Amino acid sequence: MLFPPSLHSLVFAEKTKQNNNNNNNNKKINPKTNGGVSATDMSAYFKLVFLGLIICVSLVGNLLVSMLVLRDRTLHKAPYFFLLDLCLADAVRSAACFPFVLVSVHNSSAWTYSALSCKVVAFMAVLFCFHAAFMLFCVAVTRYLAIAHHRFYAKRMTIWTCAAIICMVWTLAVAMAFPPVFDVGTYKFIRDEDQCIFEHRYLKTNDTLGFMLMLAVVVLATHGFYAKLLLFEYRHRKMKPVQLVPAISQNWTFHGPGATGQAAANWIAGFGRGPMPPTLLGIRQNLHNQHRRLLGMEEVRSERRLGRMFYTITLLFLVLWAPYIVACFWRVFVKSCTIPQRYLSITVWMSFAQAGVNPIFCLLLNEDLRKVLRAHLPTYWRTKQHLPQDEAYCIM
Repeated sequence: MLFPPSLHSLVFAEKTKQNNNNNNNNKKINPKTNGGVSATDMSAYFKLVFLGLIICVSLVGNLLVSMLVLRDRTLHKAPYFFLLDLCLADAVRSAACFPFVLVSVHNSSAWTYSALSCKVVAFMAVLFCFHAAFMLFCVAVTRYLAIAHHRFYAKRMTIWTCAAIICMVWTLAVAMAFPPVFDVGTYKFIRDEDQCIFEHRYLKTNDTLGFMLMLAVVVLATHGFYAKLLLFEYRHRKMKPVQLVPAISQNWTFHGPGATGQAAANWIAGFGRGPMPPTLLGIRQNLHNQHRRLLGMEEVRSERRLGRMFYTITLLFLVLWAPYIVACFWRVFVKSCTIPQRYLSITVWMSFAQAGVNPIFCLLLNEDLRKVLRAHLPTYWRTKQHLPQDEAYCIM
């Protein structure tokens, strides 16, 4: 005979079922590896290692390139002054902003400092981002002028012009990064990004759209100038050959478009009579206009190599920042959007990596920097490099 279950037994069974469900949910939320370490701890470990590597590479690489530019007088030119500014900015960003990210990751994505310090760190992060964008735009403009209008570039691009451009870039970057400081709640700690940064919200709740549009316009304009430079080089890839025009002579005083220095020798020797030929009249004028020289083939190659290096830096900036910019626009235009956590983490750490890849590609793509680096290496490494292979083995 079956008896109905008691009330006490039903309550006990219900509680047991709830406990089992809670245990299962906890296992799903905190999955364990074979070593008993949670996935969150593993993710934090990889973030710490990766960001520590970025900081080391950025500081060593950017300071190395900056030292080479400062110590060698042959690199005291406009393109390298701009490269020096970019490298120093990336080094300061790595030393001032990234350690706070390390601390927040170590503290399980929590900000343990004051709200004012968070606002200062966020201001610096936005400042360096806009500074890199504006500086790369100015570099693109100067690269176009160096090829298409070389006379104007060689005459006007002095050290004071470079200093004025650098000051203008920093002023524009401060103008873009400083206004959100007064907006309450704009600069704050974003837990999903492990950093203090500009909080991008829906376009009707704050003015974040204007800042993002400015950044996008500057980046697109930079690539537009490089496209214009590429079209200019494509149109002028085949130059017209030099046409030899014969000189004109009636009394051994050769003159005309094809005349050479022999006309002066003939006139001085007394072979010619009458007034000075037109060729000799233009000698003094040519002496006064020696600074107006044309762009030689070796200078063209040097300017093209610099253009490729800077375009590589610009392309890396676009590739590493574009996913994060897309996520920001996603937040701006889509109300109550939910960005996948994995995608957001990858985009944030890609933007961090931008500070460390620039010096690597500068040394790989710039032959002048490599020559200066080899010249400043210790004497032991230079002699070891030039020794024959057998003698090097004997020394080792």
